[in-house]
Amino acid sequence: MNSMTGYAYREAVIEGTQVSVEIKSVNSRFLDVSVSMPPFLNPLELRIRQALAERIVRGKVDLTIRIRESESNARVVVDTQAAIAYRDAIAELSCALGKTDEIPLSLIIQQEGVLSLTHDYDAEAYWKKISGVFNDVLQSFCLDREREGKNLQKDLLAKLDVLDHCAQFFKEWQPQMEQKFRETITKKFNELLGQQVDENRIMTETAAMLVKYTINEEIIRLQSHLSAMRSEMENNPVPGKKLDFICQEANREINTIGSKNQFTEVGAMVISAKDALENIREQAKNVE
Repeated sequence: MNSMTGYAYREAVIEGTQVSVEIKSVNSRFLDVSVSMPPFLNPLELRIRQALAERIVRGKVDLTIRIRESESNARVVVDTQAAIAYRDAIAELSCALGKTDEIPLSLIIQQEGVLSLTHDYDAEAYWKKISGVFNDVLQSFCLDREREGKNLQKDLLAKLDVLDHCAQFFKEWQPQMEQKFRETITKKFNELLGQQVDENRIMTETAAMLVKYTINEEIIRLQSHLSAMRSEMENNPVPGKKLDFICQEANREINTIGSKNQFTEVGAMVISAKDALENIREQAKNVE
């Protein structure tokens, strides 16, 4: 089980090139990848997205790659036409001012655009430089999500234990429910009639109450949902979506048990079950 939130960052200097890679993610229903990097790396984007998709199933993922080249790796480019234009303009100005001094070369090369630094931006060559850093960051990012996922799993299983306890309580309460219905009906008949009531009548009324308020089927379905939930938590590496669906089904059964309930003891346990389930639903939103 992995969390959908994670973060990793690395930077390195490789052959004079400063490289930094950052990956971070938050919750999302689907895989949503955003890539930010220098334009000359655009030919690598599909490859990078595929590498991310192979390791990440869900989450909003932001990847940022920054490149800073050393000037020692740069190539000096001379714009001869710009140099000639500056020389002619300076000569014209000198003539207009009556100056005959020789125009120094140092003055011309200081002008904007005459000399410039450039780099050979070959995407594949850069990939050889940055791929190691990228893979290290991706591995660290996945481990971060895995660590957080283990913490989530531990918390989810603890809440599921609470739900299992509640479901078992409901199941064990069933025989007591029949007895309490019987006692309630007997008491009401005695109060109304003031005499011993026919046993068959009490049994008939008790059976009618049980038909109306029994929660046996809901308990069976609830326990089935909880069993499926545990299996997803323990065995499915990406259970997030499935957990959300099972939580909805379990919530339906708990609500029905609550609506049928006639006893304080059961009502208190319904509240505990709903609280535990709500915690699971909230935590499941963070699960991949």
